[in-house]
Amino acid sequence: MQLTRTNIHTKLLGERDKDVSGSGILEQVAQVFEEERFRESEIIKTLNGNTSEVFNAFNLDILERQNIFHLKQIEKICVDYRLRFLDSKYFKGKFPNEALAQIKYLENKHEITLDGYKIIAPSKMFILEKADDPLLFAPMGNDYFYLIHKWGNDLHPMRKWLMWPYKSFENLITAIVLISLLITLLIPDGLFTKKQTFSQDVMVFFFMFKSIAAVVLFYGFALGKNFNTAIWNSKYDKTR
Repeated sequence: MQLTRTNIHTKLLGERDKDVSGSGILEQVAQVFEEERFRESEIIKTLNGNTSEVFNAFNLDILERQNIFHLKQIEKICVDYRLRFLDSKYFKGKFPNEALAQIKYLENKHEITLDGYKIIAPSKMFILEKADDPLLFAPMGNDYFYLIHKWGNDLHPMRKWLMWPYKSFENLITAIVLISLLITLLIPDGLFTKKQTFSQDVMVFFFMFKSIAAVVLFYGFALGKNFNTAIWNSKYDKTR
């Protein structure tokens, strides 16, 4: 049986639909923007002069509601699938002509100049050229983002489960315990003694647990790994 690859856009739609129905998203966004319409927005630059926070004044009446996502929905998907949500300046891949054409189309349609682009992609896409499901966003303000274009291939269907141990420290410990238990069960009786008792099984389990935990910790510290909850919006290379 061939597994279907994971489409992050579809997962984002599912996560958003848990919070609000499709018919109500524009009304919710309009209400938030109405409350904040007198709030002054400015571009905040960091010391390197590149990073900025900005919102784009989209015309809410002509927006496609299926392309509107809140930051908490983006964070949930990034944490589940170990993805990054970073400024487009960190993206090292190539932007397809379709994405550039979509930007021009939106700018002409809404009579604005888009800025502050963000991208969802696997960590390595911000370092090496890969082709795994990038999604290009433009900020709308108030932690809402508008999906401009998606390109590349869908993610491996098992990526969510393969990345589950990296989601948090608790998940990592649980994974180590399960792996240790599995290896303990695979060790044949009588390997260490003629008649292995339950207490000896427990000792073997703890030995396996400590061994696997030591390897995982060494691997994590040596390569500067971190958990999904810490890297989803981090621009630092060592956390991947």
